[in-house]
Amino acid sequence: MASLNDIRSTFLDYFHRNGHEIVPSSPLVPRNDPTLMFANSGMVQFKNLFTGVETRDYKRATTAQKCVRAGGKHNDLDNVGYTARHHTFFEMLGNFSFGDYFKNEAIPFAWELITKDFGIAKDRLYTTVYHTDDEAFEIWKKVGVPEDRIIRIATSDNFWQMGPTGPCGPCTEIFYDHGDHIWGGPPGSPEEDGDRFIEIWNIVFMQNEQFEDGSMRALDMQSIDTGMGLERIGALLQGSHDNYDTDLFKALIEASAHATSVDPYGDKNVHHRVIADHLRSTSFLIADGVMPSNEGRGYVLRRIMRRAMRHAHLLGSQEPLMHRLVPALVTQMGAAYPELGRAQALIEETLKLEETRFIQTLDRGLKLLDDELAKLPEGGDLPGAAAFKLYDTYGFPLDLTQDALREQGRAVDVAGFDAAMAEQKAKARAAWAGTGESKDAAIWFDLADGIEPTDFLGYDTELAEGQVLALVVDGKAVDKIDAGQTGWMVVNQTPFYAESGGQVGDSGSYLKPHGNGVIGDTQKMPGGLFAHQVTPEKAVLSVGDALELRVDHARRTAIRANHSATHLLHEALREALGDHVAQRGSLNAADRLRFDFSHSKALTAAELESVERQVNEFIRQNSAVETRIMTPDDARAIGAQALFGEKYGDEVRVVSMGRAATGKGSDGQTWSIELCGGTHVKQTGDIGVFVTLGDSASSSGVRRIEALTGAAAFEYLCQQDRRLGDIAGALKAQAAEVPERVRALMDERKALQNEVAQLRRELAMAGGAGQGCGAEAKEVAGVPFVAQVLSGVSGKDLPSLIDEHKAKLGTGAVLLIADAGGKAAVAAGVTADLTDRVSAVDLVKAAVVELGGKGGGGRPDMAQGGGRDAANAEAAIKAAEAVLEG
Repeated sequence: MASLNDIRSTFLDYFHRNGHEIVPSSPLVPRNDPTLMFANSGMVQFKNLFTGVETRDYKRATTAQKCVRAGGKHNDLDNVGYTARHHTFFEMLGNFSFGDYFKNEAIPFAWELITKDFGIAKDRLYTTVYHTDDEAFEIWKKVGVPEDRIIRIATSDNFWQMGPTGPCGPCTEIFYDHGDHIWGGPPGSPEEDGDRFIEIWNIVFMQNEQFEDGSMRALDMQSIDTGMGLERIGALLQGSHDNYDTDLFKALIEASAHATSVDPYGDKNVHHRVIADHLRSTSFLIADGVMPSNEGRGYVLRRIMRRAMRHAHLLGSQEPLMHRLVPALVTQMGAAYPELGRAQALIEETLKLEETRFIQTLDRGLKLLDDELAKLPEGGDLPGAAAFKLYDTYGFPLDLTQDALREQGRAVDVAGFDAAMAEQKAKARAAWAGTGESKDAAIWFDLADGIEPTDFLGYDTELAEGQVLALVVDGKAVDKIDAGQTGWMVVNQTPFYAESGGQVGDSGSYLKPHGNGVIGDTQKMPGGLFAHQVTPEKAVLSVGDALELRVDHARRTAIRANHSATHLLHEALREALGDHVAQRGSLNAADRLRFDFSHSKALTAAELESVERQVNEFIRQNSAVETRIMTPDDARAIGAQALFGEKYGDEVRVVSMGRAATGKGSDGQTWSIELCGGTHVKQTGDIGVFVTLGDSASSSGVRRIEALTGAAAFEYLCQQDRRLGDIAGALKAQAAEVPERVRALMDERKALQNEVAQLRRELAMAGGAGQGCGAEAKEVAGVPFVAQVLSGVSGKDLPSLIDEHKAKLGTGAVLLIADAGGKAAVAAGVTADLTDRVSAVDLVKAAVVELGGKGGGGRPDMAQGGGRDAANAEAAIKAAEAVLEG
């Protein structure tokens, strides 16, 4: 028996042999079709090829496309698990021709693959054609289908349209007859809704273009778009009428049964089927970048996850279950879709965190539901107010309440639920309008009542298509904005970041077939709407237009570099100044960043330099910037810093960057962890360089640092270099004069030093520099003796003064003490005729002892020493006199 993996390979290999390029599945989040929440068919990624907007190096393609139908108009969620063929996630096998081949080749390709390669009995097959498509009818006859098995269908079931206008064309379908033991009739019959005849392949002949007036013309490029559900053809080839009986689903159902210890084929079978289907859709959505949230695609993901988790609860599972089944899914589908294996850790972590939180919500919600049901008569519907309380207070979605009641044969008063929701919105409108915000607030509340919140795609792209849902000019909703006029635009999805959390809104442009426009700003409005300030350049911009939205890449790059730098700056300030530092405001613009923080005094130059150096160290580290979705409590538990002024819901985006020997988080090495919804660099090295412009006071107890990163920082440093260059140039211009001037100054200084020294000597010889005793000689034991304490004279001047005194005496001894700031320098001299009687060395040694020194040295006629205390000069002189007397 061929497995689903084998069937997928057989299909792709068949068309590859027939000249088709095997094109990998596109992501589930379409970038080229703003009307779709998720890719729901194989042709989505080729839309622009069919319309001629885009060309590639191939004209034939074949794919196995990942598809999800769980939101918007394509929503199979409520039927999943209860029917044989409904899924939230499925694979669409397809072959495509972009102006290459048409009906004469497409029909034989399909017939040969189904009857020969897959070996399906021809007598079990029926085909349909659009009632006017005689060409397709004749081709089916030619390949061998009897006329009575070719059914003409006159309805839109066999005519495909991309939209109200644009490419379109008739279809032809292949049906399989499962036998008369199953109720139902062939297509077009009154019993066609039965399960006996099942469509297994659809071929669209994209041959016309339809216009607003209803007219059509033949397309210049006639193309082929086909689709065959892998799960349906797999069930058929494996001898079953039920998609859940295929090998892939059996493996997932058995994994669920093993984890819960509940029989997979008993009365609990439906729960295992829901879990198996939802495991696929949630895992693939997470792998393609969708994370659970309360808006847009993330909300749909959360609904699917929580529905599966409730069915796990009904199987008796008290602990998170879904994440334990991911390895089984990777085993089954990882080879065909390697992104599953690459994202396995993220998928498991996300499912586990979400289910851990939801188990608490589920227990509280089901208890409240039971309490409310106990008040009702047997079989009575749940009042809308009670369902709204479950939703508003416990985060229990309406569809989950409906799903729980479905098994009891009950329903919810949806009208009452809607009324309670409208009342809450009215209260929010009144509260918001009373805050003194924009006078135009009313229009945004009116729009939010009828428009879903904007789906933000900008974390991982700067280019996407969006559909215009509303236009506003001067506070009023309008149908169009004329060229040159400025107004505000709301689209269903956008890569543009709306101003919040200190980060300015994105700017850029939009493109459409007949005219472009400028997007000057993006702002958040009530109800989760993103308002884009637009100015059409040539053509009118109208509600309903499909646009290509392009964020200004250079500006976004500069903004996110500044934003990421504020995170590093915040942590560097905490490390340099202390844990009291907390953010008190910020601005993350394209040209600069501003960061306000709690601190009572100005930073010193050393502190500012230390902070700047540390930020640049983590920039050079070039570590990955990681983001996770967590509850606020879980985020704070790992040390995440909350941003000042932000309001947080039941989940937050946590941004981590930098690796340190001792850090935060579960790994103990993450340096900066903050709650933040802004856009950031991929690696810290993308910031480039960080330069502070200074520290100033913002308000009482709040300091402000302004800084630059990237190109702005580089230009600033270049300006500083240019200033230094100007100074150097001025010095260079005077360079010829410098050596001569320096020599003159040195000569002048030397002359002044000599003059000062001479004056000191003269003053000392005249007695004017002395203190304590004069320069007059006295007789001590018959030896003429001069003793003098000098100030303003250095120790090196003493020997020359000794010589002058000896010359003046003719015969005798001299002791000079220089007072240098409390310390003493001592010199003694003895004329040559007395050295056999007294030594200058002995005089110095005796004096130095009294001055707190340890002796001196020299010759009998000249000796020097020093002491710590010049205040004892009088005692030092007396000690020298005692040597003469001795």
